[in-house]
Amino acid sequence: MRIGTSNLHDSALELLFKRQSDLATQQEKLGTGLRVNRPSDDPIAAAQAERDRVRITRIEVDQRALEVQRNALSGAESALGDATELVCKIRELVIAAGNAGYSAKDRTSLAAQMTSMREQLFTLANRADNNGVPLFGGLGSGAAPFFDAGTGVLYQATPGQRAAGSNSLPGAMNGQAIWMDVRSGNGTFGVALAPANTGTVWTDTGAVTSLASLTGHNYSIQFSVVGNLTSYDVIDTTSATVVSSAQPYVDGAPVQFDGLTLTMNGKPANGDVITVAPSIQTNVFKVMDDAISSIDNAPGNSKLTQAVTLALAQVDSSLERLLAARSQAGDWLNRADTITSVQEARTLSLEADRSKAEDLDMAKGISDFNKFQTGYQAALQSYAQIQKLSLFNFIN
Repeated sequence: MRIGTSNLHDSALELLFKRQSDLATQQEKLGTGLRVNRPSDDPIAAAQAERDRVRITRIEVDQRALEVQRNALSGAESALGDATELVCKIRELVIAAGNAGYSAKDRTSLAAQMTSMREQLFTLANRADNNGVPLFGGLGSGAAPFFDAGTGVLYQATPGQRAAGSNSLPGAMNGQAIWMDVRSGNGTFGVALAPANTGTVWTDTGAVTSLASLTGHNYSIQFSVVGNLTSYDVIDTTSATVVSSAQPYVDGAPVQFDGLTLTMNGKPANGDVITVAPSIQTNVFKVMDDAISSIDNAPGNSKLTQAVTLALAQVDSSLERLLAARSQAGDWLNRADTITSVQEARTLSLEADRSKAEDLDMAKGISDFNKFQTGYQAALQSYAQIQKLSLFNFIN
């Protein structure tokens, strides 16, 4: 077999072009820092890197949404903190209103301060985040969720609370549960003095002694004064039955019936009545309005004492709702920090996988570049020698 010089020439050119291509490819890898610059370089590694990039992008999107939710919850927590301070100040004013040394004008001044704080509470309840979304809009509200209709505050948004996901949190809190779901009285039943009472009798807010014995009925405690003997009858006005009759009244002694107890104080007049009824749903704003109304220009008598006692109980109940909601907001903010930490760890892991799949080992890349460069130079020199292997170079 005879091999012509043209065949050697073609082989040398082919090797030269291959060395040149390898050198250019390696130079590109060094320039980009990637081992895989196109899917054809390594289809499996390219697919793995693309999946990792998609997952990293999804995490970044989730994190941006989480930051919006975190800011909203932070604003809600701040608003609830401000509301808690206002309610505590209102509570102090209610206690001050019960001071026997205060005149009616003094209590009117206290009521004016409470009115101003109540208006601030209403503003806090309608506070929105940086995007204009109400912080207490529940499941959705484009406008202010609370409306003061004059006859009372109404909740205009959709009540409810969005569930927190593995990578997300609610962007708004349930204003209905926080501000509107407050029980009257002591939370189970309420005690009130009849408007026509002329004596000085008053009571505490009462307590439950047996849940199983509660009937949920309305009761009336009616006093009878004959000479120096004062007695009372307990009547179930719902079933029109007498629970107990002709019971001797003792100032400061507890009265128990049908699973509840209350303590009566003062001196009742003949015909005075104390009513007991199941608690009904009220709201933070009505609690404040009732407290303001009860002490505004009120004289220092048993009715004021009763009003202050009831107002304190319901203000405390409102305060508990706000504190519980603030605690929930704080828990969600802590959860947001945890989610962020987990997402950062996932991003780091995915980035490591992507780097392993397509990034170039720079030390190995430089070594390979030097190897390809040496090979290319050898190919050039070989071609220069093969180029001289022609018969025409020896013909004179």
